[in-house]
Formats: sequence, C-alpha cells, structure tokens
Amino acid sequence: MLQIDAWKRVLIWMVCALGILFAFPNGFYGRVEMANDARAEIEKLGSNDVRGAAASVWPSWMPSSLVNLGLDLRGGAHLLAEVELDGVYADRMDGLWPDVRAALVEIRDEVGFVERVEGGPEDELRVRISQPAGLPAALQAVRALAQPVVSLTGVGAVDLSVSGDGNTITVTLSEDERVATDNRTMQQSLEIIRRRIDQVGTREPTIQRQGLDRILIQVPGIGSAAELKSLIGTTARLTFHPVVNAAVSADRIPGPGETVVQDLEDEGQYFLLESTPVLSGEDLTDAQPGFDQNGLPSVNFRFNPTGARIFGQYTSENVGALFATVLDDKVITAPRINEPITGGSGQITGNFTVESATELAVLLRAGALPAEMTFVEERTISPGLGQDSIDAGRIACIVAFIAVLVFMGLAYGLFGIFANIALLINVALLFGILSAIGATLTLPGIAGIVLTIGMAVDANVLVFERIREELKTAKGPSRAIELGYERALSAIFDANITTFMTALILFALGSGPVKGFAVTLMIGIVTSVFTAIFVTRLIIVMWFERKRPRTIEV
Repeated sequence: MLQIDAWKRVLIWMVCALGILFAFPNGFYGRVEMANDARAEIEKLGSNDVRGAAASVWPSWMPSSLVNLGLDLRGGAHLLAEVELDGVYADRMDGLWPDVRAALVEIRDEVGFVERVEGGPEDELRVRISQPAGLPAALQAVRALAQPVVSLTGVGAVDLSVSGDGNTITVTLSEDERVATDNRTMQQSLEIIRRRIDQVGTREPTIQRQGLDRILIQVPGIGSAAELKSLIGTTARLTFHPVVNAAVSADRIPGPGETVVQDLEDEGQYFLLESTPVLSGEDLTDAQPGFDQNGLPSVNFRFNPTGARIFGQYTSENVGALFATVLDDKVITAPRINEPITGGSGQITGNFTVESATELAVLLRAGALPAEMTFVEERTISPGLGQDSIDAGRIACIVAFIAVLVFMGLAYGLFGIFANIALLINVALLFGILSAIGATLTLPGIAGIVLTIGMAVDANVLVFERIREELKTAKGPSRAIELGYERALSAIFDANITTFMTALILFALGSGPVKGFAVTLMIGIVTSVFTAIFVTRLIIVMWFERKRPRTIEV
C-alpha cells in the first residue's frame, strides 16, 4: 500500500518551503541588493536617514541572500596581470647589502676596505674588498648569513649562493630560494589584491593565479578596467629614509648608496636620500585616517614590535636630523626629528584631502604589492551587454520550462501536472541553494539551469512509464504506483549518479565558466532527484488518499 509517514511528509514540505523562502529574494533582486548594501554601510559608518530608508525596503526578518551575478551577466572589469618577479630579487639584494657590509667590517683586518660594485645585474649583489688575500675569509663570513629555504621543495637548501673571483664577492639567490620567493610573491600579491578589492565592497571577485607569473582578476559591477587598474596598480610602497640633503637639483648624480627623490607636492624640489630604508610599510600593523595638530587630514600609523624598536632606536640616535617618508618613490613629508619617538606610532602629514587620506590608509592597511605588475590584457564588459545575456538566458529558461510543462501535461495527463508542480519546486530549490551558499551565476551557469530543467523530468518519466507497465498486470492502481517507484529507483540513481560524477570532474578540472556550469548542474541533479522521488510521490499519495480512484490513467 502507498504509505508515507507523517514525519516524512512534514520534513519534505519543510525542505520545499525553505527552498522557496531562500529563492524568494531573487524575485526582487534590485530591492534586496539595495537593502543589503545599506545595512553593510550602516555597520561600517553608522545609520542616517538615507541608509535607514534604503535598509527598510526589504524586511530584516526575511532571507536576504542573493544569487550573485558573474562578470558576464552583471558587467564589470577583466584584467590579466603579469608580476615582475625580477624586481623582487633586486629588492632582496638591496636589503642584504647592510648585513653583508656589517659582516665584512667585523673582519676588516683580513679583507680591508669594503664597497659595493654598482652597475651589475640587478639580481646580484657584488662587493669589492681591497685585500684579495682575505677572499676566503670574506666568503665564509658572507655564507654565514645564509638561511634555510622556507619551502617544502627546498628542504635542506640555503637561500644564498655566494661565489668569489679575485677581490670581488658575488651574492645571488639560490635556485631553490628563487622558486620559493616566486611562490611567496605570487601568494602575497593574490592576498593583497583580494584585500584591496574587498575594501571597496565589490561582490564575488575572481582572483586566481595563472601560470608562473600571471594573475587573473575579474570584478563584477565595477565601472571600467581603468578604475580597477587604479585600485590594484597602486603599489603603496611606503619607506622611511635618512635625508642626506634636503635641496638638490634634478640632475644631481647620487653617490654610492644614495638616491634622488622628487617631492610629491613641489615637483621642483628634490631630496638626496640614503637608498637603503630604515623601515618599510611591511613593519606597519595599522593605518587610519585622522587629523594633525593643525586640523588637516593625515594618516596615523602604528608599527609592529620590531618596527617600533627600530624606529625608536633610530629617532633616539638621530635627534635633529631630517627623516623622509617616501610613498611610491615620492617624498610626501620630511620632518625633523625633534625628540625620540618610542611609542611605536607616527603620523604622515602632507597635502591630503579626507578622501586621499582615507585611500592611503586603506592601501597601507592592505599592504604594499611585493612586485610591480604589468597588465597584459584588459576588458570592460558593459552592464548593457550583461543585461542582454540575462535577457537571453531568461528567454531560454522560459522556453525550455514551457516546453517541458506542455510535454508532460500532454504525455501523462494528471500525473504530468503533478510532475510540473514538482518541477516548479525543483527550480525554487535550485535557486534557494545557490542563494544560501552565495554562489555566483554566470552565463554557463544559466546553461546548466536550462539543462537541469530538461533533465528534471527524466526521473518522473521513468517512474510513470514503469507505472504504465505495472498497470498492465492488473495489480490495481495502488500497487502499480508503489511498484513503479520501487522498480524505477535503480535506473534513476544510475542515470543521475553518472551525470553527477561527470559534473564533479568538470568542477575539479575546469576553471571559471566550466566550474559555474558544473556547480549548477550538480545542484540541479540533487534537487531533481529529491523532487522526483519524494515530492512527486508525496503529491500522488496525497491525491490518491483523497480520491481513492479504482483506475488511473498515466
């Protein structure tokens, strides 16, 4: 006999109700999106009349999760960036020079005078000593600076390769360290780009590594590729340098270990600075916009314990000297050290507006990009083109939906109508799950939905055809329905499990659009099987219990 326990019936209808409830906000996409944005701003900036009114357009007790629209549907910017890894090697060599010099100065009796050789490859540090006889001792002292490579593939290796010829020592990064540095640089670049994009509140950006030195960046909803480049391309490289001379000409030739840097506000003023910074933005733990003692916008920053110790020691030893703050190779301020600063915090002042101070604080909090990036590909997808894609996908879904509904109604009569009801619930469950997990819907994802609609009735067709066969044996309608579901179950699972495995492989091996298609297909298979086995059967059982027909036509 057809029997479904009461608790199972309640559970099935509860699942259906939850799916419909979570899918419901997508029918009011613009309104819900406005309310979500307003509530996010209220959390960050506090409430006002405008934000409160915008937040109230959608009830707070209702689900507000939406299916995020991908780049091809919403419009936005696409960038492919190439990371200049060679610059990282040069920075490592520049940062290593003070340690090498200090190590050689300790054995000056053996090596004599020490100087850096300029003009060689940027990824090499070349040091000349005045006493060639001390080369073995110098090599030993420099090799002692090497550290183990921090990576799984470089276990047992060291990070420096040191060689000597005559009176010249050449230091480079070892091959294992170059590989580890490349991986760290790419991972750090990915994380910093993600932080910067998240700071401006964009939805569901795609940020992933491609190949050895490229990063794919896709941000839906942003105005143009140029706008995205201005956000990502700003390195926000902050360094602090001792000032050698506060007023030099642009054509001044810097001496060894010196550099000429232009003033940010006055393009006619140049500073002669020591090229090796005392501190960098990597030592910052926080940066917030604020106001200086004159009430002008500024940026307040705080160092980590190591940075605070170095900053305090340097300012204590150099009271009265000028100390330049350099942002992206421009001096933004060069104040005089009037007293030791030991609190671990400081302030950047300059010709800031509130907006520019806030932007600089955001960039400093996110961190500096570890390497320069070159944008080798950029595209802007207009919202109009995205809307055309949405319209085309909507038409495809409606046509497929109507065709399936008509076919099922004509082919199976009342039972076809039951299957159509389950199909509607199936689509609601699909969108409900996509909304609940915060999935991103792309154009291939819409194709997956269209395919799901076509496949959704497969299980019902198998069951209904099996019921037809059982009715021919004159076992009665109740027994025929029961046997139809029991004997069609194995075929239903076989067909859907193989399709699910194929979609799983597409998700594991594919990328971008292929993954979007696979996600919607996998979720659609699960909801289709659920509605065919449980929802359609429950509807038929409830109808049969009410009508008690002597015969049925399928």
